[in-house]
Amino acid sequence: MLPSEKALVPFVSVDHMMQLIHQIGLPQMLTGIAKAIEEDFLRWEQFDKTPRVAAHSAVGVIELMPTADETHYAFKYVNGHPKNTREGLQTVTAFGLLADMDTGYPLLLSEMTMLTALRTAAMSALAAKHLAPKGATVMAMIGNGAQSEFQCLAMQTLVGIDTVRLYDTDTQATAKCAANLAQSGLTVVPCKTPEEAMMGAQIITTCTADKKNATILTGNMVGEGVHINAIGGDCPGKTELAADILTRADVFVEYPEQTRIEGEIQQMAEDFPVTEFWQVLNGAAQGRRSEAQITLFDSVGFAIEDFSALRFVHDKARETGLNLPLDLLADPDDPRDLFGMLMRSPHSAAA
Repeated sequence: MLPSEKALVPFVSVDHMMQLIHQIGLPQMLTGIAKAIEEDFLRWEQFDKTPRVAAHSAVGVIELMPTADETHYAFKYVNGHPKNTREGLQTVTAFGLLADMDTGYPLLLSEMTMLTALRTAAMSALAAKHLAPKGATVMAMIGNGAQSEFQCLAMQTLVGIDTVRLYDTDTQATAKCAANLAQSGLTVVPCKTPEEAMMGAQIITTCTADKKNATILTGNMVGEGVHINAIGGDCPGKTELAADILTRADVFVEYPEQTRIEGEIQQMAEDFPVTEFWQVLNGAAQGRRSEAQITLFDSVGFAIEDFSALRFVHDKARETGLNLPLDLLADPDDPRDLFGMLMRSPHSAAA
């Protein structure tokens, strides 16, 4: 018995995702995902929300990130294992699913290692559009691993930066990032210290991998008027910023209940004041108010961003045909006769 068309689930593989990015264009992908995130954040209160469900080990974390609105459900499976790099493996891998709330049937299964890099960069740039100094042109990229090029290109596309100053404790990572950005149109400046990287930068992005309470930035390194995009602190016991930076800055977060567990503000008291970014988008809260203000986006990634990315990819995969139909769902002619479907299978000796 062949599966019916309604039971086939589109699967976007890594190869499909790369084809999709090249066919649509990386700037257009980043712009489209950022637009989808903004649309969904503007209807934030329509979503079911919960901190991600995490299984921690001494060397990493595996997480499930679910959310839903009235029509769609989505989840992402994602890991974070900093030690993987030393073993020739990715620090972060992921896959995700989008489903129909009315039937419960999956609508899309997709790789999300590549897609998470895109949506993280799109989210960073969307926040910077509203929080960074107007006319910002220079970004310091502290941590030049797998996310770094995506972050730089998203800031170029959505914010308008023209210069990136790179620093990593691993000089090979900086060389890799600089080489990958050589044809981007950005002025790329490799730096030997984080202080050098931050010279003249209006935006500072931190994205390091070690699972520890690190001090990548100290208070005396951060001057007035900058925007800090802190995306490396994303699980309990993993931070990048000295606590006194947080007390000097206005801190913006995605979902406080999750960020207080995993973000930079895990260092602070439970009543430490933060502003939810969706409220900046809808005008209920202010973003940047003055030239001297330090703004900090304490971003840990939230399920609604993955929901937005998956629905964007779902539409594009259908438009382009870049997907593989998977026989994922048992679909008997009579919904009550699953056993009969098994017995009538061509694999059955009785068939």
